[in-house]
Amino acid sequence: MQPSAAPDLADLAHTHARPGLWLATATATAAVVALAGLFQPGPATATAPQAAAPRPAAAPEAAPAAAGVTYPLDCGGAPHKVAARASGDLDGDGKPETVAVVHCEAGSGTPPSGVYVLTRGRQPGAPARVVATLVAPEDLKTVTGFSVRDGAVRATLLGYSSPDVPSCCPDEKEQVSWYWKGGSFVRTGQAEARSA
Repeated sequence: MQPSAAPDLADLAHTHARPGLWLATATATAAVVALAGLFQPGPATATAPQAAAPRPAAAPEAAPAAAGVTYPLDCGGAPHKVAARASGDLDGDGKPETVAVVHCEAGSGTPPSGVYVLTRGRQPGAPARVVATLVAPEDLKTVTGFSVRDGAVRATLLGYSSPDVPSCCPDEKEQVSWYWKGGSFVRTGQAEARSA
């Protein structure tokens, strides 16, 4: 057997505890702790993290104006009147359309209404343009109870069962809605009985 090359632990100086060694180690440790205390940062304070400044939201696109539009109705030289208008995104593209109820101005009686869907003009600053006719004046309907909600146009249509019914007193009433589906407006409705 060969003798071990490792020294005997009893021969190493640091394995013998001497009081002077312990005193020197304690003094050095105390000095390090004292110096560390001198170089400490100030007391910590909790602050809320700075929130990034909110970006201004993009202004929603304005709905097309109903004034200044060329409507497909013949008033025989008399002016037309936009009786009602409402806006909303009807086709789901994120841009609002305007729906206008328009009729010719008449001195008396109740002229028939037209209901038109408008979108922005093709060029910036150009007037809105008619992209769909939901009710034509030739249908001889008067529009009441008109609104645009939840992507649908809703209206009450008053009409006549025959030419013999006086124009003052429509005898037909229908609740209708139009929804955008498959690239066009689809009409749904329910007729209501009315007494003359």
